[in-house]
Amino acid sequence: MPGLQKILNGVIRFRQTVRKDLVKQFEHIRDNPHPTAVFFTCMDSRMLPARITSSQVGDMFVVRNSGNMIPHANNYGPSGYEVSVTTEPAALELAVKRGKINHVIVCGHSDCKAINTLYNLHKCPKSFDPESPMDHWLRRHGFNSIKKLEKRLADKKAGPIQFVSDNPLFSFQAVIDPEDKLNVEDKLSQINTLQQLENVASHGFLKEFLESQTVDLHAMWFDIYTGEMHMFSKPNKRFVLVDESNVEELIEEVEKHQA
Repeated sequence: MPGLQKILNGVIRFRQTVRKDLVKQFEHIRDNPHPTAVFFTCMDSRMLPARITSSQVGDMFVVRNSGNMIPHANNYGPSGYEVSVTTEPAALELAVKRGKINHVIVCGHSDCKAINTLYNLHKCPKSFDPESPMDHWLRRHGFNSIKKLEKRLADKKAGPIQFVSDNPLFSFQAVIDPEDKLNVEDKLSQINTLQQLENVASHGFLKEFLESQTVDLHAMWFDIYTGEMHMFSKPNKRFVLVDESNVEELIEEVEKHQA
């Protein structure tokens, strides 16, 4: 089993190199950690959240699943009377209510295999496998993203896509790929990433944090072929490249939204 051999050899390299310094970092934050964000992203093996954000021990919570999806609150029943639950809202509660973080980040990416599968299920319904947990997951929680994509493809002049929340602060418009450079699956990936912000805002236990603006919601999108990160800018209504020329502007934009 060459895969396991690689992992175990990696553990040995870890022990011989970074372990000692990492233990010191663990000790430093053990009794008083201060993560500031929860980072939802895809389980794709090419996505390395800590590396692409240069995060250190204790900086943020990380939650990963197939397609970086956070189910809408409607999937669970009325607040206080939930009939089911999944990892994602539980992670939100842990991070926001108990961890006191200030930022919820959803990060999608290009060439997402889960999103490619979602699009294929939409175009070829007969490919749906009733015994596949992933097919059920994607079809159920990707439905709204597919609807928005179809609207975008049907009429490119229809204007921005609307993302609606009960809290006007978290309702926004988005122009997806205005230069029309992305393939349809990557367009869907960006829409899906933004859809998760609408889904996050639907959860009742977050209401007081969102209304008091102690927590803000952000969407990011990573291009795995260029290594470039994009962040959704609400004033610009689109994803913009994060680089040295605009990072301060993006930070200021977030601060204004929280003011």
